[in-house]
Amino acid sequence: MPGLRRRRGQVQGRKVRAPSLGAAARAGGITVTITLIAINVLVYLGELTQGVALRGEPGGPIVGRGALTPGGIADGEWWRLVTSAFLHANLFHLLFNMWGLWWLGGALERYAGAPRMLVIYFSSMLWGSAGALVWGADIAHSNAATVGASGGVFGLMAALLVLERTRGVALLGSSLGLLLAVNLAFTFFYPGISIGGHLGGIFGGAAAAFVLSGFGRGSLAYGRIKPQIAGSLAALGAIAVVLSFAVV
Repeated sequence: MPGLRRRRGQVQGRKVRAPSLGAAARAGGITVTITLIAINVLVYLGELTQGVALRGEPGGPIVGRGALTPGGIADGEWWRLVTSAFLHANLFHLLFNMWGLWWLGGALERYAGAPRMLVIYFSSMLWGSAGALVWGADIAHSNAATVGASGGVFGLMAALLVLERTRGVALLGSSLGLLLAVNLAFTFFYPGISIGGHLGGIFGGAAAAFVLSGFGRGSLAYGRIKPQIAGSLAALGAIAVVLSFAVV
């Protein structure tokens, strides 16, 4: 259908402002994003029932069993690579990450569809966990806990930047380069933030977006998921898991 290809080309060749995320939510266009936010909120409410203060540090059985710790991974508790991304240290931590997930995840899901957005987010989570473990390998004996969805959120930001740079589609109406730079500066200069988690999330999101785009040759939203693309995505996640266990 040549006409359809031309229309897609026109959209990809110019700056496109994403529709209102509120309108998208009402239309049911960001179901996965809303579901992820709901899970994060419900888990945090569970933390609160276990005595965690709104402004305090994470604790209780939920965090004890789900947070990312070098000791837990060394003991084979692989689920921590994922569950840690649904735990938060305090209310501000939760609200900041959920705002980013709503804004970035909603835009990407609306454009590329729920399955592709979820693949990118999952890759970002795994690589965020791997990055946190690699960055903290020298202090692994402390068994410090890492929690938060920021690895996934940074990965979404990186994926949108890849889309903007490779296809000329600015879903947020402006360049993401400055936004990413500001958040990275905040990451390095504000104490208590997992630098490795953010850097790993950026790599995981950008790499997954690049693979989904046919290795830069096609569209993130419209490209066919060929066997080599599916295999590369699986390998990307597997490498993150292997790396996580290798450094503890």
